Amino acid sequence: MKILVNFDLCKSNAVCMASAPEIFEVRDDGYLYILQEEPDETHRAAVEEAVRLCPTRAITVEDQAL
Repeated sequence: MKILVNFDLCKSNAVCMASAPEIFEVRDDGYLYILQEEPDETHRAAVEEAVRLCPTRAITVEDQAL
């Protein structure tokens, strides 16, 4: 899977970071960083929760072909 963030929509509110801290991080500069753009499947549930809970719908997941 590949994580995509529309940074024009993102408000860096850290809701995604609460769901998947190993994937997303809001740093002291106030911006969201994607720590793993292509995480393995063990992170899928946390990433999907972050997508669902994002208040601005800025996060999407693209499934990669094998």
